[in-house]
Amino acid sequence: MNEQTSPLMSEFETIEKEAAYTAWLTGKIERSRSSTKPLVSHDKVMAEARAVVETKRKKHVAGSVER
Repeated sequence: MNEQTSPLMSEFETIEKEAAYTAWLTGKIERSRSSTKPLVSHDKVMAEARAVVETKRKKHVAGSVER
């Protein structure tokens, strides 16, 4: 089929690409909803991210940039 879509109506080049993305995203959401893993709070995730950024910043200031 490979029908083109209007860039004003969709960010995808073709209907097939949009359908494939939608199927992938739906599957990802369903797996997440059915997960039995414990939830992690937003505050905890942000604290961990800030700690990583601060560690990198300190290394950068000290002149030993790690990539």
